[in-house]
Amino acid sequence: MSFLSERQKDELHKAILEYLHTNNFTDSFNSLKSETGIDYSPDSKTKYSGLLEKKWTSVIRLQKKIMDLENRNAALQEELSLSPAKRAQMQTDWVPRAPAAYVLTGHRGQVLKVAFHPTFNLIASASEDATVKIWDWETGEFERTLKGHTRAVNDVDFDSKGNLLVTCSSDLFIKIWDCQNDWANTKTFPGHEHTVSSVRFMPGDQQIVSASRDRTIRIFDVASTHLVRTIMGHSDWVRCVVPSDDGRLLVSCSNDQTARMSDPLNGETKMEFRGHEHTVEVVAWAPIAAYAAIREMAGLPDKDRVKRPGAYIATGSRDKTIKIWETQSGQLLRTLAGHDNWVRALVFHPTGKFLLSASDDYTIRVWELTTGRCMKTVQAHGHFVTCLAWGRTSGGAESKANGAAGDGKTSEPDKFPNVVASGSVDQTIKIWLP
Repeated sequence: MSFLSERQKDELHKAILEYLHTNNFTDSFNSLKSETGIDYSPDSKTKYSGLLEKKWTSVIRLQKKIMDLENRNAALQEELSLSPAKRAQMQTDWVPRAPAAYVLTGHRGQVLKVAFHPTFNLIASASEDATVKIWDWETGEFERTLKGHTRAVNDVDFDSKGNLLVTCSSDLFIKIWDCQNDWANTKTFPGHEHTVSSVRFMPGDQQIVSASRDRTIRIFDVASTHLVRTIMGHSDWVRCVVPSDDGRLLVSCSNDQTARMSDPLNGETKMEFRGHEHTVEVVAWAPIAAYAAIREMAGLPDKDRVKRPGAYIATGSRDKTIKIWETQSGQLLRTLAGHDNWVRALVFHPTGKFLLSASDDYTIRVWELTTGRCMKTVQAHGHFVTCLAWGRTSGGAESKANGAAGDGKTSEPDKFPNVVASGSVDQTIKIWLP
């Protein structure tokens, strides 16, 4: 039984005849022409030229699409068959998967950093084009552009309430923007003598801490803009500085291939972490929720259990590796190898089960902390992936809310929205949703 109309049959035969003629299958061409009785002249340029190949490739594309949909359907059916408790656990343990929900375009230079607003569905992106852009991550819509810096904006961070935004730039300045007053630039902090690479609000939002190519870390008072303290120690460009969740420690990393832990009150170096073979691009505090998994990965005994913020850190380097460290002793617990290029960003999963990394190999990788195994690789961007952030909540900032609150209590995993943002040299921001 044929499912083709007479017209469709005629067109199919002509397309086959055209294909046979083009590929010099003369006997087959003459045989088919004789059997079908079609009066077809291949000498003329017709719509049948290349038609068979186009139809065939279309079929292959459709087959692939059908297979993808079938796999997706099977996964959804499996998820639906699970108990409500199991489904809730899957949502809690969610990690990014392709494709991204939104691709945000508008920057004219590479995107260097992204940060989530702690209460609204907003994200700020900092770019080499000297601007900061504000987006609605829930809809993917552009909101506004903040202009004020004259060179690349290297970092961006919201305070814990989302009232203020702080940025730093290669123009040597740090700026604060009032999110409740039409995003006005209300304060500018001079003081650094070279590119300012990193800036963060300290817990309590009364101070900011910054790192610079001038080899220093500086702490400023937000209200007065006065310089409170200059911390020395690194011998080269300081790439990143992050306060611990309780604000009692700072951890920084540098082109000098080290990470350092310092006391923000007196600037004293508490520990130095050596082991990387190239510039250390990024450092992140492990949340308390991750401590049990890290201990299991490192084979540490239960007697080593601690519940204070700042017990472990992760560092990412241009040597393509990630390293997990115990901060009190400076002991290297594990090296995670798998990226094919510089590691640029690290974010701990709110549950403490995973570590997410972004790299110049165009990927985001998900590492299982109990085993140190790379359990997932996401082809994230068409160029180097420069930054990564997990959605923030009203409970605190992204870096401050990555598991541990200032009082030492871990936040409930379901309080964290399942949203991740990444930025790239390809000038886009991608929003990853379940």
